Amino acid sequence: MARLDGRVAIVTGGARSIGAAFAKGLAAEGAKVVVADLEPADEVLGVIKQAGGEAMGAETDVTSENSCKEVVSKTVESYGRLDILVANAGLWVHLERQAPTEIDVDTWEKVMSVNVKGVWLSAKAAIPEMLKNDYGKIITVASTRAMKGGAGMLHYDASKGAVIGLTRSLAREYGPSGICANIIAPGATDTEISQSLATQTQKERRLASAKARAIKRAEEPDDLVGACIHLASPESDFMSGQTLVVDGGAIVW
Repeated sequence: MARLDGRVAIVTGGARSIGAAFAKGLAAEGAKVVVADLEPADEVLGVIKQAGGEAMGAETDVTSENSCKEVVSKTVESYGRLDILVANAGLWVHLERQAPTEIDVDTWEKVMSVNVKGVWLSAKAAIPEMLKNDYGKIITVASTRAMKGGAGMLHYDASKGAVIGLTRSLAREYGPSGICANIIAPGATDTEISQSLATQTQKERRLASAKARAIKRAEEPDDLVGACIHLASPESDFMSGQTLVVDGGAIVW
């Protein structure tokens, strides 16, 4: 029996990159998966269904409360329940490195809207369905940058620090109701998008990052899937408010 048989999951930002890896991993463990993304999810849905899994796509804007409510409604209508939310959607690869004094207000607000408000609205929509079953798993995605700091991405780093605080408060609020909320904090991860957009400077930075790890290689989306499955499964039913750092041993948390 797979670890997530009978469970239903929503993965925001699940059409590509880390989100797609999460969606495929959860489906491989038996979960019915809803891929919630603004981008078409045909590719990841095809992979899941070809492997014998069950999944559907739902066009979703995590910055819209109505859109978040709609994807939850579609999920329950199609699969009867909601057990797992992986709040993965976020802005990162398309952001320019800028000094704090150069970031404009519009960019700051856009990052906060997607990376923080989007996590809150996704959880806000999902929690009422989880409460009906006295059970749920909320998994958010932060970044090790929020723990160690870094130059050039103040807006991103601040948003991921907020995700950690938000998730810890959800854990306290809903633990008595059987809902666990935990965080995955990746290090710099090589995705198909980041690799295609990388400048020479960024490639050199990634190489330096790999050398600083205990496990001296690039991090890939599949490296994060085991943590996601663990936090989504009954194996972690007595674990909440925690941050799992998955970065090859670059930092010790």
